[in-house]
Amino acid sequence: MDAALRQELADGQRPYAIVVSCSDSRVLPEAIFSAGLGELFVIRVAGNVIGEEALGSIQYAHEHLGCGLAVVLGHTGCGAVHAAVSGGAGGYAGALIRPILDVACDCSDERDVAIAHARAGAERIREAFPDADLTAAPALYDIVSGTVTWLT
Repeated sequence: MDAALRQELADGQRPYAIVVSCSDSRVLPEAIFSAGLGELFVIRVAGNVIGEEALGSIQYAHEHLGCGLAVVLGHTGCGAVHAAVSGGAGGYAGALIRPILDVACDCSDERDVAIAHARAGAERIREAFPDADLTAAPALYDIVSGTVTWLT
């Protein structure tokens, strides 16, 4: 993050990937993927929920910045997943867990819910941009081991 790089990026950015991740303070996409300034277009929202705002950000990054990869990064120990599995949340938080609840019924534990939710998020991106040259890849970050598992 030296002055020369900041100056170079002041004229524009060309991130190589979009990452939709949770707002959890233990999940830092730039650190997880060893990326520097200007390399990732990161969208963070609790539970890595892909709503209209996230889709708009993905569209911008794809159409205007040339990103051809969108990673949906779920993680272990997710509070939004825990809330969904534990009976829900009220108020504005309820809107965050509804998409998680949609996939939770067929899962045996919170890790499985996080995996199903990341896969569903990638599918939502594919459905939103069916004609785009945009790959949507779900992944799971383990907050204890620090590993990323790519989900197929």
